[in-house]
Amino acid sequence: MKEVIVISVGGSLIVPDKIDINFLKKFKALIIKQLRKGKKFIIICGGGKTARRYQEAAKNISQLSSEDVDWLGIHGTRINAHLMRAIFRDYAHAKIIKDPNEKVDFKEKILIAAGWKPGFSTDYDAVLLAKNFHVKKVANLTNIDYVYNKDPRKFKNAVALKEISWKVFRRLIPKKWDPGLNTPFDPVASGEAEKLGLEVVIMNGSDLKNFENYLEGKEFRGTKIY
Repeated sequence: MKEVIVISVGGSLIVPDKIDINFLKKFKALIIKQLRKGKKFIIICGGGKTARRYQEAAKNISQLSSEDVDWLGIHGTRINAHLMRAIFRDYAHAKIIKDPNEKVDFKEKILIAAGWKPGFSTDYDAVLLAKNFHVKKVANLTNIDYVYNKDPRKFKNAVALKEISWKVFRRLIPKKWDPGLNTPFDPVASGEAEKLGLEVVIMNGSDLKNFENYLEGKEFRGTKIY
């Protein structure tokens, strides 16, 4: 049985402003290198600026419900997932997975997933994918280097945390999730990850050499939550 890892690729990496072709080229090269070493991946994509632009445009024209905002974000993740599926077309399962609970017997080396439905973040979807496919590790590639004990933008004495238990991590974040929440990992997803005994690593995905170190069991910059 090959090692399978769920990778949640933040939309800020795929579409920070416009589509980051340079990042995607390097990401593809790294993943293919790891496939040759025997790993398999489930990759779920965030929405990034694609999602936010649609959400902002709609809000400027009409008063939206939170469900409307959520659906626009979800469809942003789906177009990014189709982009990722096209990039890995020679290695990936033919279908984009939208429901993380769907039973899929994928024989390919990569499975691409996207947002599911309103009320669920891609963090939560990543955890459900890990549960569904009996995976124990989730790599959350985002735009921060570490989880801190308090907001480093507000507090100069904030301390980077290299390892933290789910119990302690959940004390640092809000109790509830909403579509605009800015937190290293969604509170609902965190509760489910704790129940499942998942290891989630949060790291800055723009440093792909650092991500490679993690995949190869070497020392890396990031926060391991377990």
